[in-house]
Amino acid sequence: MREVTEETNGSPADERPGEVLEVILKRGAQVLLQKAIEEEVEEFLARYKGEKASDGLRVVVRNGYMPERRVLTGLGPIAVKQPRVDDRKLRKEKNEAGFTSRILPRYLRRIPSIDNLVPALYLKGISTGAFPAALEAILGERAPGLSATTVVRLKKIWEQEYGSWARRDLHDKQYVYFWVDGIHFNVRLEDDRCCILVIMGADSAGNKELVAISDGFRESKLSWKEILLDLKRRGLRHGPSLTIGDGGLGFWAALPEVFPQSREQLCWVHKTANVLNKLPKSLHGKCKASLHEMYEAENKKEALKNLDHFVRLYQDKYPKATECLLREKDRLFTFYDFPVTHWIHIRTTNPVESAFATVRLRTKRTKGYGSRIATLTMVYKLAKETEKTWKKLKGYKQIPLVLQGVNFVGGEMKEAA
Repeated sequence: MREVTEETNGSPADERPGEVLEVILKRGAQVLLQKAIEEEVEEFLARYKGEKASDGLRVVVRNGYMPERRVLTGLGPIAVKQPRVDDRKLRKEKNEAGFTSRILPRYLRRIPSIDNLVPALYLKGISTGAFPAALEAILGERAPGLSATTVVRLKKIWEQEYGSWARRDLHDKQYVYFWVDGIHFNVRLEDDRCCILVIMGADSAGNKELVAISDGFRESKLSWKEILLDLKRRGLRHGPSLTIGDGGLGFWAALPEVFPQSREQLCWVHKTANVLNKLPKSLHGKCKASLHEMYEAENKKEALKNLDHFVRLYQDKYPKATECLLREKDRLFTFYDFPVTHWIHIRTTNPVESAFATVRLRTKRTKGYGSRIATLTMVYKLAKETEKTWKKLKGYKQIPLVLQGVNFVGGEMKEAA
């Protein structure tokens, strides 16, 4: 095996104390990568070891090394030298595909996670021109290949990815739950009154996935209706069994016009915040505990009993708070008609809120405006990356029963009469 290059050569003792671990990790990564590529080539050569061409020579032989390539990783650039394989006779006489490395594709210059870093920096307000300096600070001084021009080119590719994803066919999809939200980012759209509308869904297997990302006019009914109709146009025949969202969304006016069978559940986190806003701070701790007792009760009957107690206690002195709670009473306890193992997922919008938490906290706007497609693209890229970490629903084996319309009472399946 070839020797490591100058970036990882030398003793860790020669480095400053804070850099020793980084040097060791980088050196180990380089050795492992080189070894993996060598073994990949040897495996390919062994597969055709006994095969001969018409001239009596082997159809596949090793032929030195390709020029050294530097691959940009989270540890900085790592140099690697890939063995060259002469497979011309294999392709010509056997009509078989030649060698293609799965570990190190031909034009790979940086690992995918580096590309995923760009949307995150973009949403933090880093301008295109500042990317090289920002990435150098993260990846090290010898981190080439991500100039401002490269970033612009990547953004064009991501725009195409987002466009294809937004037009994907949905005929084979079925969702049991939707979580919906309107998210305001620090990147200003072309119209200040616009925001990003997001739908997360749980499919028939209990997997959470991104369903839709679009921009909307102040979370209006028309904007949400446009998204829902587009989902239907692309093949989503049935809406979710239950949709969870904030009470202030125009979504609720649009939903029954597109998917009338879908039931509605208001987010208890948002409702709790709205009620507390109408009470003095001195009562927040006690009242918050009382509200928790409503949606954490063992059954709907107990929950309604707790609600009635809260109303009797506070309606005379704080009528706005109790009115806020009672106004949408019917849509606050819908989750009790679904499997008890699902309650933790469907009584709040936490699944979608937590997925976008890193972005929602950035309320301060950047200077200047971002284009509509650029912002949507960056949000899409960041969301698709976090989607990989989304956990499956608890009690997912009961989802087929929900989709079949089986009745659940107090979280338990109702026996047929």
